[in-house]
Amino acid sequence: MGCPHTKFVRKTLHMAQELTVLADQAEGETHEDGCAVLVGVIRDCAYKIRSQAEREMHSRKARGAWDAKGAEEAG
Repeated sequence: MGCPHTKFVRKTLHMAQELTVLADQAEGETHEDGCAVLVGVIRDCAYKIRSQAEREMHSRKARGAWDAKGAEEAG
C-alpha cells in the first residue's frame, strides 16, 4: 500500500481534473448568466486545487517523500 499522503495528493489531482472536465462539458450547454458564473467558479477552483496539489507533489518529490509505487492509485 502506498503512502497515504501521496495517495491523497493523487486523488486531489484526479478530482481537479474531474472538475475541469465538468466545467468543459457545462460550458457548451450553459445559456444562462448564473450557470456561466458557476462554470467559471468551478474552473477557477479546479485550477487552484490542481496548482496547490502539484506544488505539494513537487515538494514531496524534492524531499524524497513521494511514493512512486502505485501510480495508478490516483482514482
